[in-house]
Amino acid sequence: MAAAADAGIPVHVISGDAMSDLAQTVTPQGMLAVCDFVDVPLDRAIAEAPRLVALLANVRDPGNAGTVLRTADAAGAGAVIFADASVDPYNGKCVRASAGSLFHLPVVAGVRLSEAAGALREAGVRIVAADGRADGSLDDSRVRKLLSAPTAWLFGNEAWGLPRELAALADDSVAVPIYGKAESLNLAAAAAVCLYASAAALGAHSPHDRE
Repeated sequence: MAAAADAGIPVHVISGDAMSDLAQTVTPQGMLAVCDFVDVPLDRAIAEAPRLVALLANVRDPGNAGTVLRTADAAGAGAVIFADASVDPYNGKCVRASAGSLFHLPVVAGVRLSEAAGALREAGVRIVAADGRADGSLDDSRVRKLLSAPTAWLFGNEAWGLPRELAALADDSVAVPIYGKAESLNLAAAAAVCLYASAAALGAHSPHDRE
């Protein structure tokens, strides 16, 4: 509170009842902040020449979306794009699941997937769909070589994945290999595997390191 006040940020002490009314959790941490929206237009995010992008298509679960955002940040991604009917990145659960990453990298909200795909392709970013039906696997040497170039990973809805018409917007489709008996991976888990595969192929460092 002292640091906020020293920075010129107004600080108000409120009652426990007021905190309960304002917070969206059963046991709030005791502090709330009022922040400006931080999302940026698509063209501004693309102008940063990102080497790794997470592109969410119809991802509805806010916990999953926020976790993908957090993972993309950790993997060194240059942008996260919420397309079509994806959850609002300012959904309270999504913000909490991002663990602060919402404020760390460019976030684009409310664009059409076709528009985002076209802009990324024009910027020299290859679009790779994470699709369990794909013939190519992250184990394939061809795929590992593919990921050494700027890549946008396209992730679909938690329940039904990527419809074929959306998967068709990608340049390639890649499956996460399943070695055991599990039928599939949770969206956020699959996204972590894919994003870190790209980070390894790119030899990714923190965006701050590259500056």
